[in-house]
Amino acid sequence: MSTRTARPGPVRQAVGRAGTALAQWLARPLTSLHLVLGVFGLLTLFGLVMVLSASSVESFVSDGSSYDVFYRQLLFCVPGAFMFWLGLRLTPRRLRALAPAALVVGIASLVAVLLVGTERSGSKAWIAIGGSFTIQPSEAVKVALTLWGAHVLVARRAVMHRWKYALSPVVPVAVLLCVLLVLQPDLGMTITLGVVLLALLFFAGAPMRLMVALLGGAALGALVLGLAEPYRLARITSFLDSSGADAQRAGFQARQALYSLADGGLFGVGLGQGRAKWNYLPNAHNDFIFAIIGEELGFVGAFAVLALFATLAYTGFRIAARNNDPWLRIVVATSTTWLVGQAAINISYVVGLLPVTGLQLPLISSGGTSLVVTMFVFGVLANAARHEPEAVAVLRRHGQGRVARMLLLPAPEPYRAPTARTAGKVR
Repeated sequence: MSTRTARPGPVRQAVGRAGTALAQWLARPLTSLHLVLGVFGLLTLFGLVMVLSASSVESFVSDGSSYDVFYRQLLFCVPGAFMFWLGLRLTPRRLRALAPAALVVGIASLVAVLLVGTERSGSKAWIAIGGSFTIQPSEAVKVALTLWGAHVLVARRAVMHRWKYALSPVVPVAVLLCVLLVLQPDLGMTITLGVVLLALLFFAGAPMRLMVALLGGAALGALVLGLAEPYRLARITSFLDSSGADAQRAGFQARQALYSLADGGLFGVGLGQGRAKWNYLPNAHNDFIFAIIGEELGFVGAFAVLALFATLAYTGFRIAARNNDPWLRIVVATSTTWLVGQAAINISYVVGLLPVTGLQLPLISSGGTSLVVTMFVFGVLANAARHEPEAVAVLRRHGQGRVARMLLLPAPEPYRAPTARTAGKVR
């Protein structure tokens, strides 16, 4: 009786070869850097295309040109590209040294907004520059809190099990920032800042009991703030009302977004051919741009966005896990959490899983300040990818290449743990 080993079929062989090739590529020293740059480029390009499509009608009605909002978004890509380069070029040591000053500037800017800010849709969250442009300081405050919070918490790793050291001074400062945001008022940004705080404490090693207590307090605070204002209460009530009785008032945007997604089907109605942006869906190029993506590009386009943010989550946590610098690990993990978390919140309320909060979809929604700040964060992520130990060894041994030299990027330095004499200093 002969026994022959069954050979795998051609499909299984192809899958096996593809899996092996993928595993080998992921094991390369510079894969994290390439993934960050790839996700960054695709999200930025995709965002510009969708802002042009989603804003064309509103731009034409208000300014007589279909390209007004798009030109503004494209213009903000210039300082955004500079901030990306800055985040990529500054050494982790220099970034950490700048963290306290960045936080002070952030607090001062939030106070300035309350005094001389410009009001839009009932929120005083912008500062006008030259009468043509506005900036939203709260976007940069998220980054400032991330850098400074990691700076403080990483020095307390040995005592993070003690609540007193885990809470102070990061939690009081974060509460102050949240109070300033509530006074604007900006509930969506307050929630994002809460995500930053919880991520900082979690990745710094805070006790789980403390995390549960803070999470419960944050949920209670969000509920109180949601019930405190009539328009927020109306959004929550509309979200909980499955009958659709409020579809023409507080629930109008959410219902129109679902209609847009339903119209898109599998492949969409075609880029630029959507109907919701013809004043059927307010804020189509901003908070609800994911609905336009679903309508014009269908499930395929929407899934592509989800895949890009899933890749960002994988890459960010991969970079954090592979770095030796504990400060950089916390910064990268926290930045990845709030970027992906903000995207998840935005997409969730567009598809009807959460009440509307007004958060933007990073790098895709229109908004100059958000674009610039997010580009800077991607620069920091790429910088951290260059500082993975294997990447440092390769770049220092074989050189950085022509593009890195054109960008004047310094060769990454290997991380050296502080000695007992320098433990209290910034490294």
